[in-house]
Amino acid sequence: MNFNGAEDQQLFELEPSTILDSSPCQISTTCSQGHSSSLVLETLEGGSICLLCLSNLISNPRSPTVHVSYALSQLSQAISQAPFLHDLLIYHPHFLVSPLVDALSSFDDEPIARQVTDLVSQLSNIADDSVYGEFLDRIASRLSSSTLAWSCRQVYTLHCLGILLSHQKYDPYHHISDKEAFIFNLVAGLQFPSEEIRGEIFFVLYKTSMLQYAKEDNDTIDPLFPYSPKLLHLSLEALMKTESDDVRLNCLALLIVLAQRGSFENACKHNMNSEVFCQDDNFKQTTDQVIDGPPLNFLFAEAIKGPLLSSDSEVQVRTLDLIFLYLSRDGSSGNEKALVEENIADYVFEILRLSGCKDPIVTSCLQVLDLLSKAEHAFRQRLAIGFATLFPVLYYVAGVPFHPVQAPTLKLIWKCFSHCPGIVSTSHLEEISFTVSGMLRKYTNGEIGMLPETFSMACSILVAIMKFPSSPGISNFTTAVQEASKHAILICTSNHGKYPILFMHSLYLLKEAYAYSCQKDSTGSIQMELRNCILSVCKTNLLPWFVKVVNEMEEDIVFGVLETCHLILLQDSYIHAVEFANILVTLSWFCFSFGCLGLFPTERMKWIVYQIFSSILDILLGNEFGKPIRDAALHLPSDPTDFLFLLGQKSSNNLELLSCQSAVLLVLYTSSLYDDWFADEKLVLASVEQYILVNSGEFLYEAVDSVPMELLINLYSLYRGLAKMSYQIPYSPEAERIMFHLINENKWDLSSARIHFKSMKWLFQQEKICKPLSCQILKLCQCFYLYGNPILMHESSGKNIDIRTIAELAASEDNFVATLLVYVLKELVEEDDQKPVIISVLGTIAMIINIFPAAADQLCLHGISTAIQSLFYHSGHSSPEMFMVVSRLTFGILHSVHSVSLSEDKAWLAITMKLMDCLIPTAAADRWTEESLIVIGILSLILHHSTNKALVEVSKTILLSTPLVSIINNTVHLACSKGPALIDHEEGTKTGEILLFVLVLHFFSVRSMPAVLPGMVDWLCFLDQANGLPPFSFISICCKDLCRLIHFGSSPIKLVASYCLLELLTRISKQQTEKSDQLTCSTKWLLSITAVLEGLVFCSDINVALNCSFSLSMILGWEKLNIELRAKQGKNWCRLIVEELAISLAVPSLASKSFMIHHKPAVHVVVALLKLQKDSDWLHSVFDDSCIGGIIKNLSASNVSSEIVLLFKELLNAGYLKDEHIASLSRVFQACRKFWYTNDSQGAKEEHMEKVMAIPEDTAIACQFLMKIISSQTCLDKDSRGLHLESNRLLEEIEQFSRNLEVEDG
Repeated sequence: MNFNGAEDQQLFELEPSTILDSSPCQISTTCSQGHSSSLVLETLEGGSICLLCLSNLISNPRSPTVHVSYALSQLSQAISQAPFLHDLLIYHPHFLVSPLVDALSSFDDEPIARQVTDLVSQLSNIADDSVYGEFLDRIASRLSSSTLAWSCRQVYTLHCLGILLSHQKYDPYHHISDKEAFIFNLVAGLQFPSEEIRGEIFFVLYKTSMLQYAKEDNDTIDPLFPYSPKLLHLSLEALMKTESDDVRLNCLALLIVLAQRGSFENACKHNMNSEVFCQDDNFKQTTDQVIDGPPLNFLFAEAIKGPLLSSDSEVQVRTLDLIFLYLSRDGSSGNEKALVEENIADYVFEILRLSGCKDPIVTSCLQVLDLLSKAEHAFRQRLAIGFATLFPVLYYVAGVPFHPVQAPTLKLIWKCFSHCPGIVSTSHLEEISFTVSGMLRKYTNGEIGMLPETFSMACSILVAIMKFPSSPGISNFTTAVQEASKHAILICTSNHGKYPILFMHSLYLLKEAYAYSCQKDSTGSIQMELRNCILSVCKTNLLPWFVKVVNEMEEDIVFGVLETCHLILLQDSYIHAVEFANILVTLSWFCFSFGCLGLFPTERMKWIVYQIFSSILDILLGNEFGKPIRDAALHLPSDPTDFLFLLGQKSSNNLELLSCQSAVLLVLYTSSLYDDWFADEKLVLASVEQYILVNSGEFLYEAVDSVPMELLINLYSLYRGLAKMSYQIPYSPEAERIMFHLINENKWDLSSARIHFKSMKWLFQQEKICKPLSCQILKLCQCFYLYGNPILMHESSGKNIDIRTIAELAASEDNFVATLLVYVLKELVEEDDQKPVIISVLGTIAMIINIFPAAADQLCLHGISTAIQSLFYHSGHSSPEMFMVVSRLTFGILHSVHSVSLSEDKAWLAITMKLMDCLIPTAAADRWTEESLIVIGILSLILHHSTNKALVEVSKTILLSTPLVSIINNTVHLACSKGPALIDHEEGTKTGEILLFVLVLHFFSVRSMPAVLPGMVDWLCFLDQANGLPPFSFISICCKDLCRLIHFGSSPIKLVASYCLLELLTRISKQQTEKSDQLTCSTKWLLSITAVLEGLVFCSDINVALNCSFSLSMILGWEKLNIELRAKQGKNWCRLIVEELAISLAVPSLASKSFMIHHKPAVHVVVALLKLQKDSDWLHSVFDDSCIGGIIKNLSASNVSSEIVLLFKELLNAGYLKDEHIASLSRVFQACRKFWYTNDSQGAKEEHMEKVMAIPEDTAIACQFLMKIISSQTCLDKDSRGLHLESNRLLEEIEQFSRNLEVEDG
């Protein structure tokens, strides 16, 4: 816009008051200069502004800056007023555009430029798009002018343009008319020596490029593209030279955009030292010297050093982002090395060290270092120096879910391990291992997320640490490896569908961890724990999941899992290899493996499957057992049907086929041991029979030696056993004939190979091969007895077993094991010099009976008594050792056998006579030995069986043996003569042990007499011998002596003697009841007996107390008891028993704890007294209303016993209970019923199995066996099976109480 001189002078002299009239009283329609009133806008203060005067003032470069500044401030204030703004935008929206743009370049005054910029920005925001577009177009046009001469004033124009370009409301790029000239001038302006202008140009170029990119389509050409080489050089040079962070930020922003647009790639395609052609020759001439300069990569390295050292973290982050883009571009290979050689890696490590582990600088640093690490050799030294910087970064990123630089951080650490292992200390390794394993654990627990690259690097780092020579010295490293291996597998199994590739890395870690645990220098419990952990992971997590989802997997992953399994099997740790092999076979591995071959019938899959088969056989069956499978692996088919088809081919002249058939038989044999049926049983049996038939000639002439005979026998017998169980599978009689011929005619050893239980059972069911089976039984006996029960067999559950299987068969009726054992023993007895072998057979039979006592029945049914008789009488086998072995076995058989299985043959009588012949001389001479006591035990067991109508004649011989009666009388007399000193003879002393066995024999004699000598015994004679009765002619001890033994004897003596006395009194009571015999015993004898029994009612041994209370109750119940004795019952001790029981039950806190536990014996005595003396005054005084009420109050559903119910039942019968007592008791008993019904139904689900042992190892154990029989014969709390069922007795007593109550009511 041009003005004449007069006008210019006039405008220059105008005062601000002529433009802005603020007098409210003098508002005119025109300004002082006479301008149209339409250009004068009023303000809220009452003044006005002439837009034309304002325009002239601010557009004139000669206007005083103070006036211009004042005018601009008034305009800014007026614009903030709604009426003024409304008039301006409605009537003159574009009037101020040109003056304000002119003002930007007219004054070299920063405050004025700031005011103008604010007004331009304010009007652009308020006005419509046309105003904003005009501002932008006018400013851009000034900068696009061909006459533009760059000066410092352009900085304000550039700054204002930058603000306009930053507006998001409109489309700024659309309003730039001459874009090419605009860009051309801006690029040229970069050569102006002003940092401030360069910074503004960089920002404008950056915004322009971003705006253009936002509008870009396929037909649009980037206006910066032609200038990108020069622009890159100028920008990098400016970045290198400037020290202003603002300029750096703008320059970096532009360079980042250029890098994203591929400018660096384009620049590298040109020779930067050659001439750059541009559309304008003048521009070329002015920039040639700029283009000529250092190479781009060197210039880039120098340019970024300054920003990297900046104190502004934003500058550092932008610089790092630029480096990342620079190195990530196509064709950047080699630039990493250049930057590393220019020490850029050192700068980045230093920034990382000072970052305080804060994002985004950590992310940017690690991304750059990850790219720089591609310069392997050059980067190593820098990595070694900066390695320590990575530790805090690792801790930081490890705790942030899905942190983008977790993988780069781990990768750098891994590269340091690989290239610079010497700088890594043990403490570094410990910290890293626990951090990495913690990452995996947190991922599994859902605490953090993790990218697949991070997972793979975590596994690689742990493997790298394992390979460090110093790793065994790392504290708790194996713990970290255990944790990492487990969680790696868990991660993969839970994310298999999402990240299947992770599985290979987890398997790699698992394999290396197991190999690490098996290193020769890695011995000890820690490595053992690691191996156990890995096996546990495989057993619990990996293999069950793998078997389940194998159909959804890719072949590479399936192969990887199988390869891992094979590696574990091949390690040196035999124990763990066996454990792992057992884990595999329990998963039906053979069947599963053939399924894998069906899914992936490739050569490598077939190879790994058969290699695993061979390793399993080597481990479970012995070294080199799997060699035939390894040799034939390449020739074996993948399909199970084709696999079995090989057995039907004749292989005599075909070594390859022979090898394949051996492999097939081995696989079938091993898989069958673990019930792993990968083919139909009918098909397998047919294939095995076909193999036998086509190769029968070779078998008969022993031409086939590649497969052990035992293996073929075991395999054939197994599938025959299965066929027998199903009743639907046919078999070949000819194949059976051939097999029986092989078994009878060839040498084979049943103990040399494992055998399935079904196979063993079928073999021992075949009568045609009993002769060779007897030889096998003999071998097994020698093996069992002499070598400690070697492992021979295999159960369907997958666990190895030994003699237990033979014992199970011997206890069964459907096979010949028991028959063969007896046969072998009889055959050996007939031979001389067979003592060790006989002892081994006897020992095996003893072990069998200990395991399965029912086997004694089968042995007796098949005549073992005859063999025992022969052993006792054969002079060639007479020795103390043999006598003791046979005696113990005899004891065990009689202890375990059921009476119905014993026959009245002469053998048992002969055995008994022999035993008594051995016992009597030594016992008569008081030379008791262990053998003598065992004989006493055997005689007791014979008498015990006579009560069940077995061995009656043999028992009669024992009972009527005068020498034996004399020995017993002398022994008892000697013991009784000791008086109070008898208590010193405990069970462990010679006298105590002898007396115990004598008392046991007496007990069984008393029980045996009614069956053996029916009607021949006057039991009253046992009560009193003082009347001159003849001495007993059979085994017997009178009541007087038994009472002495009960009173003075030790605890075991008291117990057995109390059982004997109870049994005698039971017989006396029964005789009185049946024959109504009168008591001939004197009162003093009865008083002495009752005195002893009364005192022992409170005995600490509950069994002794019960026996004495039962005995005392019987005596009290004898109807013809002397009147004097009855009169004493209300006094002294019996009354004390009643009162103590009543007090303890009514007021439990006053009774002793011991009496509360042992109240049962006292109850029986009280019940007996109630029956005899129902109307006794002293009993009424004890069981009064308060006492009975107190007892009932203390009862609950859980503490009621059968004795308590028995007591109340007798109190009811005696009339002691009132209606309120009966009502309360009914409620308690009803609750008791409910309680016990519930308790029994729950308790029935748990069955306690006691360890079974029938053969005594010494006399103490033999005595325990006999005592257990005695207690089971006399205890009242038994059912028909001999089990204690207190709850049954309780419920029965409650039911009886209810019936009595009904009778009472009726």
